[in-house]
Amino acid sequence: MSHPLPPGQVEVARFPRFGAHLRQPPPPLPANPVVRLGGPLVPEPAVLGQADLAGLPRHQVSADFHCVAGWSATGLQWGGFRFAEAYNALIAPHLAPGATPAYVTALGLDGWRATIYLEDLLAEDVLLADELDGRPLQPEHGGPLRLVSPAQYGFMSVKHLSRLDVHETDPGWPRRVRVVSPHPRARVAREERRADLPGLVSRAIYRPLLGTFLRVAGAGEDGRPVGAGR
Repeated sequence: MSHPLPPGQVEVARFPRFGAHLRQPPPPLPANPVVRLGGPLVPEPAVLGQADLAGLPRHQVSADFHCVAGWSATGLQWGGFRFAEAYNALIAPHLAPGATPAYVTALGLDGWRATIYLEDLLAEDVLLADELDGRPLQPEHGGPLRLVSPAQYGFMSVKHLSRLDVHETDPGWPRRVRVVSPHPRARVAREERRADLPGLVSRAIYRPLLGTFLRVAGAGEDGRPVGAGR
């Protein structure tokens, strides 16, 4: 079920592919994909394999996907594993005794990374998703495994998930994306697009570029939005 569009968003006809390299092909995927665990609070590097995740309950989440550029794909059906359950069962046991984790940096095989408050990742609707609309998650949308955090803009939902680093303090964004000052919480309902600009101002920057971006990203035959957001 789709929900009312949040501030500054317009609905698109279908879920466009986008990513760190826009329309370049998805990265080659390993034959046996794993998610590596690391960071200052993980004293011994570890890996999460498909067999580890298969021991967790599966969940379905119906949610819209909101891009920071201003488009929304609505009514998506994600399937996978609740991040909170994976964290408690598979990640927390690898943390150093007495650790006080507060941030997780997620890295994808396409080179994208996002540092996310652990509090936000533990929300009930955040998934490690391996299905979309009842089918295995395809590479163009982040397969074989991606983060899905519906309450945050899409740049937090790292595709082709390959590593999770756990931190006590904010390690910051990588230098190559720091110039755009992404908001550290990126909550769609609060229009937290950029850390250094109010939502209405950053919306005004993105909106004139939306049509071009949708054509490049492949939103539809003509790239047009199908509805208007607030």
